[in-house]
Amino acid sequence: MSHVSSTGTATRWFGTGHSTLTDPAAAGAEAAGTALAGRDAAVVFVFCSVGYHVPELFDALRAQAGADTVIVGCTTSGQLADGRVSRAGVAITAWGGAGFTVRTKIARAVTGRLREAGAEAAACLAGLDGEHKALLMIGDGLTGTQHEIVRGAFSVVGAAIPLVGGYAGDDLTYVRTYQFHGGRDGVEIMSDAVIGIAIGSDGPMGVGIAHGWRKEGDALVVTSSNGGRILELDGEPALDVFLRRLGVDDSALDDITAFRDLAFHHPLGLSRRSGEDIRVIHDGDRSDRSLFCLADVPQGALIWLMETDQESLINGAADASGQALDALGGAPALGMLVFDCAGRWIKLGPAGVEQENAEFGKRLDGVPYGGFYSTGEIARVRGALGMHHFTLVTLALA
Repeated sequence: MSHVSSTGTATRWFGTGHSTLTDPAAAGAEAAGTALAGRDAAVVFVFCSVGYHVPELFDALRAQAGADTVIVGCTTSGQLADGRVSRAGVAITAWGGAGFTVRTKIARAVTGRLREAGAEAAACLAGLDGEHKALLMIGDGLTGTQHEIVRGAFSVVGAAIPLVGGYAGDDLTYVRTYQFHGGRDGVEIMSDAVIGIAIGSDGPMGVGIAHGWRKEGDALVVTSSNGGRILELDGEPALDVFLRRLGVDDSALDDITAFRDLAFHHPLGLSRRSGEDIRVIHDGDRSDRSLFCLADVPQGALIWLMETDQESLINGAADASGQALDALGGAPALGMLVFDCAGRWIKLGPAGVEQENAEFGKRLDGVPYGGFYSTGEIARVRGALGMHHFTLVTLALA
C-alpha cells in the first residue's frame, strides 16, 4: 500500500508491505516490492518475527534499495502493515521523496549503561536539516529499566524535539531480541543495541499516545522503589499487596509464564499530569517481596491497578491515530508509523487485534500505516517523561 503527495514539482511518498511467506528471502522480496514499488526510499523500517531475521531477508530488500537508503528495524512480537497483522512474517514501511532527511547512530553493548547509550544514539540529531524534526528510537527489549534510555536521549534533544519509538521483541519468549541497521551495501543484525533515527521533514509530523485503560480500586503510594523495582506499596511488601488485590496467593508465582499472563491483565497506572502511564509487571521476587517493571516507578508516586475492556482498547487505536493526525495542523497525512504494545495483543486476542487494525483503517481513510508490536513504547511530546507500556504510539507524516 502506498500514498503519494505532490506540491508543485515536489513529490513525497509513504509505502507499506507485508508478507507471511515462510521463506525469509521470498517474504522480504514480496514486502519490499509492495512498499518500495521501484522507488528510492529515504528510510526503510523492517519489522519481522524471530526466524525471519536472517541475511537472506535483507539481501532481498537490499536488491531493491537505493544507494542512500537507510535500513533499520528489529524483531517483534507481531507486525502490521497493509492493513494486515501477523505473528510470523515481515512488515516493511518506507518513505521518501522531496524534503526528507534521515541520520542514524548506533549505541552498542548498552546493558549497564542505558542512560549513556540513549544519549549516544540521540547524537544523530546533530546538524539535522528540516523544518520539522523527530527522534525515533529502536532498542533491545530485554535491557531492563528502559526509561534510562529515554532519559539519556532527552538529555541530548531537550523538550523541543518529539521522541517516538519502541523496543524489540521475540514473540514474548524473553530470550533474545535483534536490531537491524544498514543500507544497500549491507545490514548488520545485532542485539543489546539502541538505534537512534533522526528524521528531518519539510512537512509536519504528529505524535499520538493512547492506552484505553482506566483506574480500578483505591490508589496506592509507592513507599519504596528502585528504578523499575517496586519494594513497598503503602508501607507493605509490594508483592503481598499486589497478590492480595488480585485475590491469589504465592502459588501464582510457581509458573512464571502464568504469572506474567495474570500481570498483563492487571497492569499498574502511574499518575501523570496528562493521565496515567501504564507499567506492566514482569516478575515478582519471593525473597524480597518486590515487583519488577521494565520502566521506572518513582518512590512517592501514586499508582492504581488498571482495568479495561475490548471496546476501550480498540478505541485507543482511534485516539492515538486521531491525535497524530490532528497534530499535523490540517496538512493531509502521507502515512503513519505505529508502535503497539505486545501486551495489548495478549489482552485483545487475535480477533480484537483485527478489530483494532480495522479502527486504524477507518480513522486513516486510505492513508497507509505500518509498524510492530513492541516490548515497551517511547513517546514524548512535552516534558522529560516518555517511557510507556501497554500503550499505542503513532507518528503521522505529512
